[in-house]
Amino acid sequence: MTHSSKPVLVTGASGFVALHTIIQLLQQGYKVRATLRTLSREAEVCETISKYADINDNLEIITADLMQDADWKKAVTGCESVLHVASPFPLFEPKHEDELIVPAVQGTQRVLRAAHDANIKRVVIVSSMAAIASGHNGENRTFNEDDWSLVENNIGAYAKSKTLAEHEAWNFINGKENINKMEMVAINPPLILGPVLNKDFPTSAEMIRTFMLGQVPGYARLKMGVVDVRDVASALILAMTTPEATGNRFTIPADTIWYKEIVTTLHKKYAERGYKKIPRIEFPGFLVRILALFDKKIAIVVRDLNWDYILSNEKAKRILKWNPRSAEESILSMAESLVEQGFV
Repeated sequence: MTHSSKPVLVTGASGFVALHTIIQLLQQGYKVRATLRTLSREAEVCETISKYADINDNLEIITADLMQDADWKKAVTGCESVLHVASPFPLFEPKHEDELIVPAVQGTQRVLRAAHDANIKRVVIVSSMAAIASGHNGENRTFNEDDWSLVENNIGAYAKSKTLAEHEAWNFINGKENINKMEMVAINPPLILGPVLNKDFPTSAEMIRTFMLGQVPGYARLKMGVVDVRDVASALILAMTTPEATGNRFTIPADTIWYKEIVTTLHKKYAERGYKKIPRIEFPGFLVRILALFDKKIAIVVRDLNWDYILSNEKAKRILKWNPRSAEESILSMAESLVEQGFV
């Protein structure tokens, strides 16, 4: 398949989603320009990508930092489209929320303004389900693109950073600064599972790693949306290429499942392979709240106990013609990659 001779810019090349996105772009015949904060990881990134796609002269790695104005003009110049993937995703709450909010919001602003000034036609940003349903805890209903997280409800620094960053992005696109009528699409994934490609451990793999190593004796009655990283990458490319996508947000869960389904899937496959500590007991809510006093990882999820909700993917299927893998495949492919990479 032939495409424009102009490259697609992908921000944050070393990230979990960005690596898969770059690989799919190259496999589909696109030229790619990708950013790193420093070139110290260029060799690692290229080595990983080259295992799955032919790099040749089709991949260019450059430096650009979301916290610095320098280099973004150069990064976007001559590009066809921009896929803004880079954004911090921590395991624990930071000491101050601005550690996440400032780079998320200002980074998005820098990328959009640079893209606009370079006459880029369309930018696709990776937002999050954390910008959709956070702060609505206890609302047992279906959430979709019409919903926004309630930042006033103490939703945590990450969810707040993604919500504010996406709000700012739409404010720019729909505001007076966008004199070139640049288009934007937002992709809002939930927890991203799927294969880890190298020794760079993604934060979204921590739950699977924790369960496989038996680092918790049980699990809470919690529900979450999940999606495969390969399907996030395909959604980004579809958002870039589908004319009808412009001006839209797309929630992209493959499914919304209980923790019980996750540990059951892992146990069936891996208990017989020596991973005997995968938890099998569902803790009552009061016990989870006690454990949260001593464990930061547990404390993060307490607010979501017993919340029975569904995340919709109808719009992405209808407009983008997006067809995700099953939750089971995403769980098992991530687990297998953690074994292969030596993380469990």
